[in-house]
Amino acid sequence: MPAAPTPPAEPAGTDDLRAALRALVADPARRPLLIALDFDGTLAPLQDDPEASRLLPEAVAALRELAGHPDAVRLALVSGRPAADLHRLAEVPAGTVLIGSHGAERARVGEHGLDRDVLTLTDDQSDRLTRLGGEMQAVARGRDGVWVETKPAAVVVHTRMADPGTGDAAEREALGVGQRLGSVTLHGKKVVEVSVLDADKGAALVALRDELRAGSVLSAGDDVTDEHAFEALGPDDLTVKVGDGPTAARYRVPDPEALSALLAGLAADLAPGAAGAGGADPARGAPPGA
Repeated sequence: MPAAPTPPAEPAGTDDLRAALRALVADPARRPLLIALDFDGTLAPLQDDPEASRLLPEAVAALRELAGHPDAVRLALVSGRPAADLHRLAEVPAGTVLIGSHGAERARVGEHGLDRDVLTLTDDQSDRLTRLGGEMQAVARGRDGVWVETKPAAVVVHTRMADPGTGDAAEREALGVGQRLGSVTLHGKKVVEVSVLDADKGAALVALRDELRAGSVLSAGDDVTDEHAFEALGPDDLTVKVGDGPTAARYRVPDPEALSALLAGLAADLAPGAAGAGGADPARGAPPGA
């Protein structure tokens, strides 16, 4: 009789993550650190109304401090939201890379606006996106609390405001539509997203890491779509699940407040004279890979 599969190990907790971050700060060979974070449920508490989502003030302050060390740290948001929505809702510093629509979009926050890469669909992809929109509207029609969002390359059915029975039925139908019309179907927390592009957070994050020549990556997220990023990264990277649920991440923190506190601690460790920085600002130390 074959042995039962070994269950995945429970991720290490906040104290272990804090120690790992301090060790990372002390190692010039692992710089720059690419900090790539999900938005909803990770830096911003989940809201029934997506338009109400905002970064925690502690996260805003920590990211601002971290951006002041560009040789040591690079910042990115990696989200299912369109890049334009991230720019509008997330108060992040100039230089932050925005990876939107689960990897299908790329932009960079500038001093005076958003610098966006152009996303171009083929005629077939455009046609499928139009059909997706129509069929997903039919899924939502007559169901209280179910609504449809159209992104540049995907259509999303949201069920967070629906009662459980209504939401479950809508999600099942949306998944069926995705199987027929989509390239990638993602089933997250009270959401089904169907894209006409073959993109995911993992591939997008690996491409960004290589482009920036990052020495290591800190990736954090709360939803099943973030698992693509956790699985794509290497054993020397720090992957963090925010909240409950099974995960491939190496670490777990309970909520966005805990993650914000860790980011604040990392920023303090990078400050001139900080003990974790060996008495000097690591951002002014040796170049990456030295």
